[in-house]
Amino acid sequence: MPFLTIAFPVFNPIAISIGPFAIRWYALAYIAGIVLGWIYARALIKNDKLWGGPAPITLLQMDDFILWVTIGIILGGRTGYVLFYNLPFFIQNPAEIFELWKGGMSFHGGFLGCVAAVIWFARKNDVPILSLGDITTAVGPIGLFLGRIANFINSELWGRPADPSLPWAMVFPNGGPLPRHPSQLYEAGLEGIVLFTILAVMIRMGALKRPGLILGSFITFYALARITGEFFREPDPQLGFLWGGLTMGMLLSVPMVIAGAIIIVMAWRGKFPKHVPGSDQGRP
Repeated sequence: MPFLTIAFPVFNPIAISIGPFAIRWYALAYIAGIVLGWIYARALIKNDKLWGGPAPITLLQMDDFILWVTIGIILGGRTGYVLFYNLPFFIQNPAEIFELWKGGMSFHGGFLGCVAAVIWFARKNDVPILSLGDITTAVGPIGLFLGRIANFINSELWGRPADPSLPWAMVFPNGGPLPRHPSQLYEAGLEGIVLFTILAVMIRMGALKRPGLILGSFITFYALARITGEFFREPDPQLGFLWGGLTMGMLLSVPMVIAGAIIIVMAWRGKFPKHVPGSDQGRP
């Protein structure tokens, strides 16, 4: 093993095992992310100062929305992985689309699933779409952080080969003999801790009073963080590098940077209505 290279601390991917039933760390990451995000969302809703008055969404509505967004994350994440990352395989093995316990979720697909859940729930319950989107994305980094930690525990989505002199380079058990970047931890820091901090500071400075500002900021900063992380992450083996050394994660993130920047500008300039047509901005 090269000098200073760290041996990967092998974890058991199964967190809890009771007889034939096993719960993996990845599943716990999803559950914990949703629960902690729900708790944080409720705290934001209860703080009238952040909204400049009563929040446009009630606690009861947020409680109901949790099921909707959970379904959106799972269906969208799996659909995105199937379509963006491994479509030829799933065309030949369609039954494996439903075998979620084997892994295979796409953030970009999960995000689109969340967007669909937000729009559908907001229309059905007469809730401002942008404000619901702001709350949803404000809590998103919590789940992203835990998900990347689960990737690290599972020794998956590891990084590209690193200089052996890099103090934190690791040899992953299923990544060959070369020391690699622990890119899962890089992404946990960028997409989780850094992004959460940026959004939290913006919220404290009154960003929730401008519908769409947190939503646009999440989209933009996540995409930039993901693109940065992709420079250190080994591409999925079935895809490899694409045009000009780009990866699928980079290509899917570029439109997010553009879309997010447009939303930020429009929200900052007050181009979005305070009350979404057909919605009651205040609590019922």
